[in-house]
Amino acid sequence: MKEFVLLSLLVLFSSCSKKQTDIEIPNSYYDRAFECLGRDEYKEAFINFNLAKDVFIRHKDSFDAAKCLTNMAIVQEKIGDNFGSQETGLSAISFFDEKNAAHQQYIIANYNNLGLSNYNLKNYKKALLFFDKALALVQDSLSRQITLNNKANTYRELKEYDKALKLYNTILKETRKNNVEYARTLTNLTVTKWLQNPNYNPVPRLQQALHIRLREKDNWGLNSSYAHLVNYYAKTRPDSALIYAKKMYRVSKDIQSPDDQIEALQKLIALENLQNSRHYFKVYQQLNDSLQTARNEAKNQFALIRYETEKNKADFLKTKAESIQRQNHIVKQYLLIGAILLVLVALVLWFRRRQKQLQQEKLLEVKNTELIYSKKVHDRVANKIYQLMSQVENKKDIDRDALLFGLENAYETSRDISYDNKDINENQNYAEQLYTMLVSYASDSVKMIFNGNNDKLWEGLNFRARTEVYLILRELMTNMKKHSQAGIVSIKFARDNGIINISYTDNGIGIGTLSPKSGLRNVKNRIDTIRGTIIFDTGTNNLLKINMSFPV
Repeated sequence: MKEFVLLSLLVLFSSCSKKQTDIEIPNSYYDRAFECLGRDEYKEAFINFNLAKDVFIRHKDSFDAAKCLTNMAIVQEKIGDNFGSQETGLSAISFFDEKNAAHQQYIIANYNNLGLSNYNLKNYKKALLFFDKALALVQDSLSRQITLNNKANTYRELKEYDKALKLYNTILKETRKNNVEYARTLTNLTVTKWLQNPNYNPVPRLQQALHIRLREKDNWGLNSSYAHLVNYYAKTRPDSALIYAKKMYRVSKDIQSPDDQIEALQKLIALENLQNSRHYFKVYQQLNDSLQTARNEAKNQFALIRYETEKNKADFLKTKAESIQRQNHIVKQYLLIGAILLVLVALVLWFRRRQKQLQQEKLLEVKNTELIYSKKVHDRVANKIYQLMSQVENKKDIDRDALLFGLENAYETSRDISYDNKDINENQNYAEQLYTMLVSYASDSVKMIFNGNNDKLWEGLNFRARTEVYLILRELMTNMKKHSQAGIVSIKFARDNGIINISYTDNGIGIGTLSPKSGLRNVKNRIDTIRGTIIFDTGTNNLLKINMSFPV
C-alpha cells in the first residue's frame, strides 16, 4: 500500500475555485470540465480540458492552456494511463513560466504528477528528479511536506531506507501531532523501519496512527493502516491479518477505490478458507476485468482525442504553410538573384586573393629550398671534408686511395647535391660504418671510448633514422674537433624497451651558453624528425654532456 499524497489534485480544486476571476477569455469547455470532475466523469473531463486548451492556444493564452494540460495529465494518472500522463505533463512545461509567481502553484502540481507517473512506471530515478524540481519551487509548508513524503516513498522503493527515514523524520518535526498528516508520516516511517529491519516491531506505531485516523475519520488513511497491518500479521498471526483484511475491504468500498478493493481481495483470497476464498476470487475477477476494461477504453479514448487534435493541428499548419510558401515564392526569387550577385563578387575577390597567396607561397617555397640546400651542403659536404681533414691531420700513415675516394665522394655530392646521395650504405653493416666514422676523429691528443655500439642495438631501426643518427653524431664530432679542445670523448649506446639512448661526454671546455649556430640547429631538427629528444648539459665547466633518446 503506497502512502502517496496527490498534491497534483490540489490544482483541480484551486483551478475550479478561481476560474471566475483568473480566466478572462470565455471558455465554456473549461467550466464544463470541472463539472465533469465533480461527478467523477474523467473521460468527459479530459475531452473538455482538451477542447478548452485549444481555445486558449488560439487566443495565445499559454498559462490557461498549461493549466488544462496539467489537469489532463492528472486525470490520465488517476485512471492509470501513466505513459499518456507523462507525455501530457511534459508538453505542459513549455507553456509555463517558472519566474512568474502566479504559475508556480500549477508548475509544482505538474512536477508532482510527473513524479507520480514515473513512480507508477517504476522509473524511480526520474521520479526523484521531478520531485526535486517541485521542491525547488514550493513555499508553503503543506506542499513541502507532501512533496517530501512522495520523495521519501520513492527512496523506499529504491531500498535506500536511510534517505527515506531522514525525510520522514524531517516531516514529523514539521507536522502537528495527532492530525492526518502526522499519522500518514508516522505510518510511512514505521513501515520503512520494518522493511529495513525485519526484526523491528511496527505494531505500536501502526496502531497509534490507526487511532488518529479513526478519530479523524480519515478513511483513505484507515485503508492504508489496515493494509500494512495485514502485511505484518500475514505470516505470524493469520487470524489477525484476516480481520484487518476484511476491514480494509469495507473501507476501500466506502472510499470507492477499485485499486484498493482489488488489493484487499487479494489479501482475503490468501487468508480465507477455501470456500470463502473462492467467493472472493470471483469478486476479484469481475472487479479486475471491469476495471481494466474501463481503463483501457479511457486510454484508447484519450489517445484518439490527442490523435484527432494533432491531426487537425497538422492540417491547419499544412494549409498555413502552403499559403506562406506561395507568398514567399517571389521573395525567394529576389533572394536567389541577390545571392548570385554576391557569389560573383565573392569569386572575384577570392580569385584576387588566391593570386596573391600563390605569389607568397612561391616566395616561401624558394626560401625553404634555399634552407634545404644549405643544410645539405653543411651536413654532406662541409662535415665530410672536415672528417677527411681530421684524418689527414691525425694519422701519420695516410691511405691515399681511401683519401682520394673520400674526396671524390665529397666532389660527387657537391656536384649533384639535389640527388640526395646517401652518407651511409644501406647494404653494409651499420654499426661498423658508424664506428669507422667516429674513430676517424681519434688522434694522439683525442682518445675515443665507445660502449654498446653493436648490431643488436640497431635492430628494427629504419634506414632514415639510422642516417639521421649518423649525421647527428658526425656533427657532434665535428664540433668537438673544432671547438671543444677535448682530450677524451666517451659515447655510450644503450637500448631499453624500444628506446635507444646515446650519451655523449667530453672533457673539453664545455658550452657556457648554447649558440644558435647552424650545426646545433641541424642536430635539434634531425632529432625532432625521428621523434626523439636531446638535452645539452651546459652547466658544468670543462665537461660537456649530451643525452639523446628516440624510439625504434
